[in-house]
Amino acid sequence: MSVTTSMIHFTDKKDNTIYVSNALMHSLRLDRNRPIKLRLGEKKVNIHIKRIKRRGKHLYIPNSVRNAIQLPRKGQSYIIQNKQDEIKLGPLIGILCHAPNRTMQMPFGDRSYAAKKYLKIGSKQAFYFAFTLADVNWRDETVTAFFIDSNNRWKKKTVPLPDVVYNRLTSRVVQKSQSMQTLRDRFKQHNIPIFNYDFFDKWDIYHLLQDTVEGQQHVPETTINPSSQDIKDMLDRHRFIYLKPTKGSLGIGIFRITYHPNNGYFVRFRKNKKNQLLRFSSFSSLMKFFKRKSFKDYILQQGIRLIEIDNRPIDFRFHLNKDGNNDWAVAGIAAKKAGRGSVTTHVKSGGQVMETLDTLKQVFKGSRSSEIYEEAKRVTTRLANTIERKHPHLVGELGFDIGIDKDGRVWMFEANSIPGRSIFKHPSLKARSSNQLKYIFDYCVYLSKQRTTGRNL
Repeated sequence: MSVTTSMIHFTDKKDNTIYVSNALMHSLRLDRNRPIKLRLGEKKVNIHIKRIKRRGKHLYIPNSVRNAIQLPRKGQSYIIQNKQDEIKLGPLIGILCHAPNRTMQMPFGDRSYAAKKYLKIGSKQAFYFAFTLADVNWRDETVTAFFIDSNNRWKKKTVPLPDVVYNRLTSRVVQKSQSMQTLRDRFKQHNIPIFNYDFFDKWDIYHLLQDTVEGQQHVPETTINPSSQDIKDMLDRHRFIYLKPTKGSLGIGIFRITYHPNNGYFVRFRKNKKNQLLRFSSFSSLMKFFKRKSFKDYILQQGIRLIEIDNRPIDFRFHLNKDGNNDWAVAGIAAKKAGRGSVTTHVKSGGQVMETLDTLKQVFKGSRSSEIYEEAKRVTTRLANTIERKHPHLVGELGFDIGIDKDGRVWMFEANSIPGRSIFKHPSLKARSSNQLKYIFDYCVYLSKQRTTGRNL
């Protein structure tokens, strides 16, 4: 397989011929006497080749050929040759977004600005666009794609089905919709890789890691659908537990329960945008508060005594991405200090984002802070590799909620398959934001090459 980049130009010539500079002919090992197929996504045309004398790598495409394959723009692009008689432009990479309150100026609602940030990274190297479920025309096997032009404005073009799809749908309702399932099924039929496939269910990930070395070493004791007896038994063992909805996010619906034998049971939770603390003198009165005997669709998890600053617990968000070599890279790490009385470290609950290594230095003296920092990166990378290996669908991005206890042991509390990027707003991580977006683009290019060569994904 040969991969190179070239400038693509359009020409008004009427023949079914592309015009190729000497350097590009040599790079792709083309034979001007042999017709080839020119491909974009699923669209192909048979064309002839003519050599032209021009410095550098250039490809001139007649408008008739351009229209036949629905090529969206001229300019710089990758060109891949994996067959003797075919060259492929692109890749076509689609970012799947949600679009409430759509306008041409804001085609993805309040997420339009974020979509532009993704597209800026790769828009001059490939055909990188954003789209929604409603933009796919299955009859014609095309997509109404939204690109950004050189003036950072949205441009709408019709293109073939993409080579790779990056799923950035943030609505759980849309993720579970029939339209989304149809998209997944039909892309699978076309061998079009889509990552990340869906939101993780918390229990699915705990269950997946249960019998692995990484899970046994770094995941707290966890069970699903606990009974009141399960809760009492775990409180007796650990004195400190969490109840979490299996499909929850942003800390919504989480209860933290602490048992003090001489003082009773204390429950922290968030209600009406306020942090709440209640005390119960007996376990039976605690259960009456919940008004249930079992917690269906909840998980029960051992609490971990985390490191603290200002008597407030600290946890960490690790954002990992696959890179262009199909390896996991730690794209960003942020420490998060819980708000006063909060059950979580979420900013909306009063949490505060902090620089990671400086935070660790406040807790662990000397070289110990750097050692723990590097160990946490190793642990999350191993966890990512394990989840990827055992998960049935393609995983290319993960957000881990990580805890470190006072002995320096690393714990994993949650893994998110479509993680938010709010940590990259912190001044210490803004410089890494572009790197994280580039990892996504590079991984998409990697997947497109695998698809081009027919390798299993």
